[in-house]
Amino acid sequence: MSRREKAIARWGNNPKSVRFEDVDALLLHLGFTKRQGGTSHAVYTLRTYRITIPYRRPFIREAYVKTLLQLLDEMDQSED
Repeated sequence: MSRREKAIARWGNNPKSVRFEDVDALLLHLGFTKRQGGTSHAVYTLRTYRITIPYRRPFIREAYVKTLLQLLDEMDQSED
């Protein structure tokens, strides 16, 4: 199991303890482009996939983590 897969599994088990920096690093590693023009929200896009995550310390909200996990699952299913 890769480091990315471990992080995603950990986020699924405890979505309340996910840091913005970890999500940012993962999405950029996957090839998403980041747009954050002077706001507290970062918008990540990759082809037809798009997700908006607000910058919040120390942890981002659970709802955004769940949306991110659904997006990643959808991307994995479309690759198969």
